[in-house]
Amino acid sequence: MADTTTATRWTIDASHSTVEFAVRHMMISTVKGHFGKIEGFLEAPDIQDLSQGATLEARIDASTVDTREPQRDEHLRSAEFFDVANHPTIEFRSRRIEKTGDNRYKVTGDLTIRGVTKEVTWDLTYEGGGKDPWGQERAAFHAETKVNRKDFGLQWNMLLESGGVLVGDEVRVSVDVQLIKQAQNQG
Repeated sequence: MADTTTATRWTIDASHSTVEFAVRHMMISTVKGHFGKIEGFLEAPDIQDLSQGATLEARIDASTVDTREPQRDEHLRSAEFFDVANHPTIEFRSRRIEKTGDNRYKVTGDLTIRGVTKEVTWDLTYEGGGKDPWGQERAAFHAETKVNRKDFGLQWNMLLESGGVLVGDEVRVSVDVQLIKQAQNQG
């Protein structure tokens, strides 16, 4: 857990961040989609070395799922998949962050989908930082992981006449976030 007396809070800039996923379809192709709304923060004593007591949390609005096919998106929002009526958010909270190389980390924490929480490890890369034209300090990260959708209760599928299933179990997730440094409390 971060020492909040020295940690700086960085909040996710949703307008410059993306959450994308990819899953096999009919065992022959890949369907990609994204979520339109993410929020969260990173608290770190040193943005360039997250292994020194940093923590992060993110929350995705599951109702913003978009695969460019409205009927499929409605099905994904239904009780057969994300069940957004009962579980409106997908959440992640880090437990540990380990440095694996220059600007590279393994971030392990709790991912909650459909009310099911499982430990997941992300490959995280610090992409860089700097001040924007309005004087705000920004930092960017890229993260990737793979999860088995069935581990989170997303069980729906359909057998195909040709063999196999309609939807693959493995889901690749890719997140690009831009963070904005928040002012330190002067109290």
